[in-house]
Amino acid sequence: MAEQSLFQAGLLEGDYHPRVRAYYFKQWISFQMAFHQHADTEIMYIISGHCRVDLQQGKHIERVLLKKGEFILLNADIPHRLIVEDGLPCRMLNIEFRFEPCRPDDPFPSVRLLSAQDEPLGRLLAAGLAHIVLRDPDEVYHLLKSLVLELDGKDKNSRLLIRLQMMQLLIRIARLQRSAEDSRQPHADYYIRQCVEFMHHNYDRDIRVKDIAAAVSLHPGYLHRIFRTQTGRSLTGYLTDLRIEKAKMLLHTDIPILDVADYVGVGSRQYFHSLFKKQTGLTPTEFRRSIRAEARVPERSDDF
Repeated sequence: MAEQSLFQAGLLEGDYHPRVRAYYFKQWISFQMAFHQHADTEIMYIISGHCRVDLQQGKHIERVLLKKGEFILLNADIPHRLIVEDGLPCRMLNIEFRFEPCRPDDPFPSVRLLSAQDEPLGRLLAAGLAHIVLRDPDEVYHLLKSLVLELDGKDKNSRLLIRLQMMQLLIRIARLQRSAEDSRQPHADYYIRQCVEFMHHNYDRDIRVKDIAAAVSLHPGYLHRIFRTQTGRSLTGYLTDLRIEKAKMLLHTDIPILDVADYVGVGSRQYFHSLFKKQTGLTPTEFRRSIRAEARVPERSDDF
């Protein structure tokens, strides 16, 4: 097995971990690179500007245009070259890494073990692709910057955190790839995931069904129907349950009860009070008292 290669089923058969070999920021101006290849998997992330990456596979050359907020994940040993046109500078962050065998006493889970728990990661590793190109909603760039900061720190205790960050990066890329595949073939599951994600990111705002529908570019009536068909619940019911669960969490803190309504996007405190009681059987005040009462109850000994 070529240890450095990413897109292969071999990583799902043995125990390997990623190790960063090189990383750098670079401002490219009017540049044309010769075709080359290397034994590391590479991420080329476009921070600003435009560029072109040519990939050579046999006699075929594939041209990939990249712009700000996009990145290419390029497998090991793929001949490629970078081209930046005159007058169109490009700033880029590059990470090069490979996979190496885990030691028998390694306390950190291997790629194989993590992929068994994360279906998109397992699917990505077994895909056998030469490269993928994705649009980033700033999540990958944030992870890359955090990784570079840790790599620059030279702290001998950073090894575990760096490996955690690399695994997190691969999982995030795998999930972006799955979302991209779903968006190319839209179906109900894709829209449901988008709706749920929007509600989890915006439950603290005064959002309605029409706002959720606009976020996923569907008619409100159609979205309501497919959501109920797929989940057995209405959109408003799901959003209400989400807000109540978040309110319960906040009632475990010292946040004033009067402010909790605003934290979960229910503008009227009176309505929040009645809604919370309807959903839980307790008022917010009674719920907080019950939490504190439970915290004061001493544990009973098993000896009696």
